[in-house]
This record gives sequence, C-alpha cells and structure tokens, in this order.
Amino acid sequence: MTRNDAQNFQELTDRLYREQGLAPEDYRYLLTHCDEEALACLQAKAQAVAQARFGRRIFIRGLIEVSNFCRNDCYYCGIRRSNRQLCRYRLSRDVILASCSEGYRLGFRTFVLQGGEDPYLTDERVEQLVSDIRCAFPDAAITLSLGEKSNEAYERFFRAGANRYLLRHETHNPDHYRQLHPAALSLDNRLRCLNELKRIGYQVGTGIMVGSPGQTIDHLVEDLVFIQEFRPQMIGIGPFLPHHDTPFAQQPPGTLFQTLLLLSLFRLMHPPALIPATTALATLTPDGREQGIRSGANVVMPNLSPPDQRAKYSLYDHKASMGAEAAEGLSPLEHRLNAINYGIDYGRGDFL
Repeated sequence: MTRNDAQNFQELTDRLYREQGLAPEDYRYLLTHCDEEALACLQAKAQAVAQARFGRRIFIRGLIEVSNFCRNDCYYCGIRRSNRQLCRYRLSRDVILASCSEGYRLGFRTFVLQGGEDPYLTDERVEQLVSDIRCAFPDAAITLSLGEKSNEAYERFFRAGANRYLLRHETHNPDHYRQLHPAALSLDNRLRCLNELKRIGYQVGTGIMVGSPGQTIDHLVEDLVFIQEFRPQMIGIGPFLPHHDTPFAQQPPGTLFQTLLLLSLFRLMHPPALIPATTALATLTPDGREQGIRSGANVVMPNLSPPDQRAKYSLYDHKASMGAEAAEGLSPLEHRLNAINYGIDYGRGDFL
C-alpha cells in the first residue's frame, strides 16, 4: 500500500466512525485497499470503539440447537433437506427446558434457540415453548433463530416472551442469493421477514457469510450498505465453511483476513451493535474467537445443547462445539478471555 493509499484508508475509516456510514465507492475502496498493516490499524480502532462502549467484558449467550430437520435445501448448508447422510434429531420440550435450567445455573441469562425450519416446530409449539421458558426464567432473554415465518407467527412468539430474533440475510444481491438458495427461497421474502421483525419490536440480528461461493466485492459493498441502512441490533458475520455433503463441498472457505476486515468495519459503522465472535470463526482458526474480539466483537455463544447431539447440528465440517465453545467450558473460556485482558459478562446484554 502506498503512503497515499494508507492515508486515504485511514481517512475513510475515521469518517466511517464519525458518520457511521459511507458511500458505496468508499466501502469498495476499503475492501480493495487493505493490507496486513492497514487491517491491524483498523482492528485496533474497532477494538477501541467496542471497549469504549462495553468495556473489557464479553456477553455470553447459551446456544441450544433444537432441531437439525429442515424443509429447505440451501446449497451451502449441511442440514439441508437433501442430505440423506445426516443423522436427524430434534430436542423435546423437556430437554430444551433442562438445557435452559443448566445454563441458568451456570450463569447464562440469554438463551438462543436455533434450528432448521423443522415442520414439526409449528407456530403453536414454538409459542408454547417460548411461554414455558419465559415463565421458568422471567429475567432471561430469549432469542430465536428459526428461519422464515409468517408475520402472525413472529407476533405470537413476541407476545409469548421472545426478545430477539436472528435471521442472517446472507447476501443482499438477488442474483447471488439465487446462487446460494433453491428457487423456493427468495431474497424478497427474507427481507420481508427482517422488516417485520423490526416492526414488531424484536431486537433483530442479520448478517452474512464471508467468502460464500460466487461472492464478489460488489456483493459485499451491497451488504455493507444494507446493514448501514437497516441498523440491526445484532450483526452475525462469519466465514463460509464447506460441508462435504452439499453442492459446495469443494469450494474454498472464506478467509480470516476478509472476515476480520468486515467485522471491524461493522463495528465502526454501528458502535452499539452486538457482534459475536462466531463459532465459524473459531472453527476456521484455533484463536478465531480471540481475533474476532480484537476486531470489535463483544459476544460469544457457547453451546448448551446436549453434548451427544452437538455433532449432528452439522452446518459445516468440523464445527467447534466442545471445550471453550461449550457451555460447560466456561472456565476455559474465562481463562482464554483473561489471556487477552477480557472477562465474561453474565448479564442479559441487551442492545442499548
């Protein structure tokens, strides 16, 4: 990078922080003119922004993967309907409540119920489950990540006690969306869901896969502009990782460099956002969680699912779910956070 490029890069990142938004051509410049030195400076700036807002505490969420049945056939996903090699499971209501109880005992005050779009999980069953969790743990936050639903369903879950909903848009470019999903799914419907969730009053999370097949710089620019305008409370960003039983089995994974670059840009764009250091990042590289935090992330999501089921929620190959990625691994997680001068925040961690 020339001295002039370095100066332009710094000026644009400073302006991104001051104004919390840039023009598309400015984002394109940042994505195409970043080298290792520039990334290190950007990460330091993003980390400082996160620390100014949240201190050196990292919020924890207890992840419960409720079902790996899915009616959809997304080309990148290991739990896609067409994967006949996968051992399917769904957790019973009692097991989910027991997982919440164990998480509560460990100190979790946010539970994230994630699953494929399982036809068994009807609106009535999800509503009752949310109500049961709310009654049992009135001071805990309930986050759902169960895919695309009707407006009425989202309203029912919210009234029952759900606080947050995670629904990554994956890509904001319609053509790219069609490269990643079968014709039955549409970007328009995904955006309809996100707008409805915001209207109802959820704290809404969306985000992207970095390095997904067919992704270009122009696509990433569109994603940056979309999140800049949508202003979600949560931004989920992680690298694309292939699964051996999908059409994208031979595609290369997303890169650590580009993932950290985008994570840092999102932190500067949206200082109060809740941004996890994702399991995919920890799967991509052993210190991925720590690198994400050093880039501005402020959330981790240890796995509360029954240990004997975790490997079956196989979104991509080699998914990390044990050790410091597990709910019972809070001690090693605390140790690893302490090693980079951070600690666990056991509060709900609401968007403020």
